[in-house]
Amino acid sequence: MHRSQQGFSLIELAVAVLVIALLLGSILVPLNTQIEQRRTSDTRKAMDEIREALIGFAIINGRLPCPDTDSDPAAAGYGLEEAACSADPVTEGYLPWKSLGVAEMDAWGIRRTAVGSLRIGDWRYRVDRNFAVAFTLATGFSADALTVRNSAGTALTSSTERPVAIIFSAGANTAADGQNALASFEPTSGIYQADVPSSTFDDILIWISRPILFNRMVAAGKLP
Repeated sequence: MHRSQQGFSLIELAVAVLVIALLLGSILVPLNTQIEQRRTSDTRKAMDEIREALIGFAIINGRLPCPDTDSDPAAAGYGLEEAACSADPVTEGYLPWKSLGVAEMDAWGIRRTAVGSLRIGDWRYRVDRNFAVAFTLATGFSADALTVRNSAGTALTSSTERPVAIIFSAGANTAADGQNALASFEPTSGIYQADVPSSTFDDILIWISRPILFNRMVAAGKLP
């Protein structure tokens, strides 16, 4: 009789452990989802601030900033725009966050400490070279011909009103996906990708259009 009670207690214990494990699992999965949702939300908020900072930079300087291409985090120019980027071909680089006074990286980012450190969470940035120098209302698009498409290849921007600047986060997987991958870089006719998250694409991309930029410049009395 005593052995029977002991065996029953062990079974009860096993069931209790199983129930606790299931409960913990059901709690942890939503928690991880909530964390990722918060990171995505924080990243989008930071990108809205970046868009405003870029427009503010244009209002102050009459042009958009060049990308940052420094790889050494100890370099004086790290996080600052390059001196010029209007030469052909223009390069895709990283957001000059120090020049703009915005966050260095997205919500998944890890701050770099050495030249060999991986770039995890750094904002990718490209500007149409015609708008990286002083521009007017008559300024048109360069051979960069920046275009944004979705995963199906459908253009999200028109051939007559292209983006003047593109900024994107590589998202939770920390790797640029699809047309945003470095292997897909085109010095001219640059194609980028924006879409809803999927198992193969989680980049978050925004752009600045010429009409919006011109509107804000005119409202600030900087154009025409």
